[in-house]
Amino acid sequence: MLNRGAILLFLRKSRSLLRKRASSPLMAANNILAPANFCRFSHLSEANERSLIQNRVSFDMGFGSGLNVKNGLSMKNWMSIGRDQIQTSCAMARYKQSVNGSELFLVESFDAAKSLNGSGECGNGKPLGFPGKPGQQKLVVAVDVDEVLGSFLSALNKFIADRCSWNHSVSEYHVYEFFRIWKCSRAEADILVHEFFKTHYFQDGIHPIPGAYSALQNLSSFCSLSVVTSRQNAIRDHTLEWIEKHYPNLFEEIHFGNHFALDGQSKPKSEICRSLGAQILIDDNPRYALECAEVGIKVLLFDYHNSYPWCKTGVEESHPLVTKVHNWQEVQQNLASLVISET
Repeated sequence: MLNRGAILLFLRKSRSLLRKRASSPLMAANNILAPANFCRFSHLSEANERSLIQNRVSFDMGFGSGLNVKNGLSMKNWMSIGRDQIQTSCAMARYKQSVNGSELFLVESFDAAKSLNGSGECGNGKPLGFPGKPGQQKLVVAVDVDEVLGSFLSALNKFIADRCSWNHSVSEYHVYEFFRIWKCSRAEADILVHEFFKTHYFQDGIHPIPGAYSALQNLSSFCSLSVVTSRQNAIRDHTLEWIEKHYPNLFEEIHFGNHFALDGQSKPKSEICRSLGAQILIDDNPRYALECAEVGIKVLLFDYHNSYPWCKTGVEESHPLVTKVHNWQEVQQNLASLVISET
């Protein structure tokens, strides 16, 4: 088995290579860096002619849509760990042929790599294992809905433009309090939002955030996922239908905070998360992020492609439990690293 420090060093070196290659003119020109389609670890221990045990690790991650010939990309990273030194080598190249119908992902116990259409064995050596965690508990993760799973604000802006002739873009929302942006009273804003709920703009116009579904599918192998949203009880049924349509069979529980409602009591997100035993919250609102961080819950503050002005309060710099992420690939990386670091 490899020790935890070696694994973390390996992952850091892999990420460093990704950042360097992604910023190169060739990669930028071809726009081929996409969320990972598969990843694989393998580990092999061997003795050399001097009877010194060496551990060899390989990490293979595939990027692109279906790993096809046009935008397939492979990163390979090898690490050799001897008694007194660590040697690494890295490579990244396009796939020369399509890889169809195959996807690799880390299984729940993190002690093997599994192929969806194969035997589940790694190509060389024995699968990488994590010592001391037989039957490891899943990481409990709470996930927000609006602006994290679905583009609520874009749909709301279209409704406001047609209903009130108020033209706003997402870039104008320096705070996620609509009455401040629309320059009306809080009560007027709440009424308008509830009118929005009754229209096709809300019922058919909220689209999933790119990359969320595939990322959550991967995360579900080692995370227990639940929804914790501030949405109102008045739209509970439609929200449940929307989640089942776009994110089927992924969430174990769905909880509503009933914030900004015209009636009924609200419940703080921190209270809901604690009742779930949530260890992580994924949310775009800095206020909820700080609220949960202050009770000991780690938060991934979701600022999609750095396009959410209300996210830019600096809370991730002021509180050690808050980390800024910009897409669902970064969410996967952070949660995988967290599991490894706690193993």
